[in-house]
Amino acid sequence: MKKELRIKKNKEFQEVFQKGKSFANRQFVVYVLKKEDQPCFRIGLSVSKKLGNAVKRNQIKRYIRQSFLELKDQVKQGHDYVIIARKPTAEMDMHDVKKSLEHVLKVARVLKKKNYGHNE
Repeated sequence: MKKELRIKKNKEFQEVFQKGKSFANRQFVVYVLKKEDQPCFRIGLSVSKKLGNAVKRNQIKRYIRQSFLELKDQVKQGHDYVIIARKPTAEMDMHDVKKSLEHVLKVARVLKKKNYGHNE
């Protein structure tokens, strides 16, 4: 994932937490903050040490990033997203992570409708 698509600084995370709206399901909490001056979306990830060792946490982060890359055409641009992984995420595979992330983004109303019948 490109550097400009990531949220890294604590100040940026805090801004999303304080000003953004949160949406959740059993696996993820997603904070969404609209940024008018920003052409693309950015994501920040938070995976607690309670979820497993470094290898497991990195795997979860890779799954989330990959899911976002696959959904990037449907995700609304000009927003910051902070994704917090919850305990059940540790037992999920790539497909389950994507499905769950898709669900919570639909709840947050930041996913555009899919274009069925078009090859991508």
